[in-house]
Amino acid sequence: MNWKLIFKLSMFGLAMGLATAFFIPSNIEGAIWPVIFIICAYIIAKNCTQMYFTNGFCLSLVNCVWIIASHAIFYKNYQAGHTQEASMYNGNPYHIPPQAALAVIGVVIGMASGLVQGLFAFIASKLVKKR
Repeated sequence: MNWKLIFKLSMFGLAMGLATAFFIPSNIEGAIWPVIFIICAYIIAKNCTQMYFTNGFCLSLVNCVWIIASHAIFYKNYQAGHTQEASMYNGNPYHIPPQAALAVIGVVIGMASGLVQGLFAFIASKLVKKR
């Protein structure tokens, strides 16, 4: 595992977490993430020698931490720009705080995106020449 690389690449997650909390709406966010996944997959394939899928998966888990933290800390800003998502967090049937609901759903999304990022990294490892 290349934790140093994973941490560096996770700055995309921090940037997106803050950007989506303040000014990127959800309809644009979906177009940005595939580009980030491709860039990260390429960098993982170029800099790692093994465990491409695992590095990609762990990257998404670290991204998940940054994004959940950004959205929870700046929840009022996030809620203002993401009313559809906020209604899902606020109207949960278990009456848990919206930030807790955001965290639970965020972890599930982080794991699902980890599968995608891991697959992208694995495929990139087959296509990219090593250093």
